[in-house]
Amino acid sequence: MRKPTIKGILGSVSSFLLFFLTVGFIVSCCMMLFLSILADTMELTLTTDNIAAAAKITFWNVILITFLFKFADYIRRKIMVERPTKIITEATEKIMSGDFSVRIKPMQNSGMEGFNQIAEAINKMAEELGSVETLRTDFIANVSHEMKTPLAVMQNYGTLLQAPDLSDEKRIEYAKGITDGSRRMADMMTNILKLNRLENQQIYPEVSEFDLGEQICECLLQYENVWEKANIEIETDIAENVKVKADAELLGHVWNNLFSNAFKFTPSGGTVTVSLTATDHHAIVKVTDTGCGMSSEVGTHIFEKFYQGDTSHSVQGNGLGLALVKRVIDIMQGEISVESAVGKGSTFTVRIRRA
Repeated sequence: MRKPTIKGILGSVSSFLLFFLTVGFIVSCCMMLFLSILADTMELTLTTDNIAAAAKITFWNVILITFLFKFADYIRRKIMVERPTKIITEATEKIMSGDFSVRIKPMQNSGMEGFNQIAEAINKMAEELGSVETLRTDFIANVSHEMKTPLAVMQNYGTLLQAPDLSDEKRIEYAKGITDGSRRMADMMTNILKLNRLENQQIYPEVSEFDLGEQICECLLQYENVWEKANIEIETDIAENVKVKADAELLGHVWNNLFSNAFKFTPSGGTVTVSLTATDHHAIVKVTDTGCGMSSEVGTHIFEKFYQGDTSHSVQGNGLGLALVKRVIDIMQGEISVESAVGKGSTFTVRIRRA
């Protein structure tokens, strides 16, 4: 409880005096008007003694009325102002200290509508801050986890390279392991930076009109060595002359991520199908693979940052590719969805507005 200060006491006294003078002026005017009308009506003569006695009674009545009004106002302020203010202040102090679980209960007294609106806004703010804190914690944990594996691999290979009687074959193998680990970390950092810039709107789309079919074919041909090495069959059905207005570079990230995932999860002898169709208003791209597929539960989280349906991490990845894809599609005001079944493969469908 706060101790009264001299400034606070002086403020209370000045407030009381102001209220007293206001009430005294109003009561005195009313009393003089009443006595004047009474004397004229009843033809009474007011003497000095009568006026003095009436003035004394009026003075003490003003004192009493002022005290009662100030006391009533004090109780009203305690219940209607200071109490809800204290509750809101304590809640905000807890939020400032990092406790985002605090919630302010609705106040049932009449006249509390304004404070209830403030409390509701604070509750929403605490909820949003709690979500942001959870995301931040998960982000740090996921980044640490994803960096731990390649760092451990690089450390082990670095230790093995220090062996004095190491053959050239082993030395090349261990050096390649270090290179792969560093490349994996570099890719993760690049994706994190891209995703951060996209989420904070630091990358602004440079819109231009181009042929979407040509771009898809160019991106697909970059993986020719991959599908030939893995003995994966390619099927394409690309409609011609499908123009879109979008950022070609950002959209290229979408196709590269989708193709990379399709080849990554499709076993040898499988098939990857790429199709492009068009309606009056949209271009529709489908990327289908005959890989391991995923459950519906995994499908609902697949576009979240660092989420990986392969919990064993047998396939290299950092769970950022599809998050990047989703963010780019959102910026393009398009849509992306996935249909999948375990053991039957997956189909990613992207809808983009046509030029």
